[in-house]
Amino acid sequence: MNKINEDAVDWDEYDPDNEDTRFRRKTLSSAVDATDLGCSLYELPPGKRSWPFHYHTANEEAVYVLAGGGMLRAADGEAPLTAGDFVTLPADERGGHRIVNDSDEPLRYLMLSTMNEPDITVYPEMEKFGVYVGSPPGGRDERSLEGYYRLDDEVEYWGE
Repeated sequence: MNKINEDAVDWDEYDPDNEDTRFRRKTLSSAVDATDLGCSLYELPPGKRSWPFHYHTANEEAVYVLAGGGMLRAADGEAPLTAGDFVTLPADERGGHRIVNDSDEPLRYLMLSTMNEPDITVYPEMEKFGVYVGSPPGGRDERSLEGYYRLDDEVEYWGE
């Protein structure tokens, strides 16, 4: 058994050059060397958003709301989030999601996932996708192939 208290895990701050995206994350599964299950604690400030809208092709995810409220932008529409809500997100375009804190209080939630690789993560609104080989998204091992590419960059199989 591997056990850790979340108080023993440091926050990672995510504040890209983007005025609406900012959050804190504790990678709980990495702290106990989990290999097949991902779990992170997130704290999303009021008025902020999490990762851009995306879905995974190899990894199912789930959200469990611990405190606060917000909104889940999903492939099939928007849904309010409140403490105690549990949402599953399949590993295909039906699992598209982004979490938004549209409240006046911090939103705290757990994000759980399978940790399969290789994985392709699709960002439809950004018209790009990410490739992860050797370690899944959120994984800590070195990757043999990783990158982000435009969705419309198609080349011929035999061409250059």
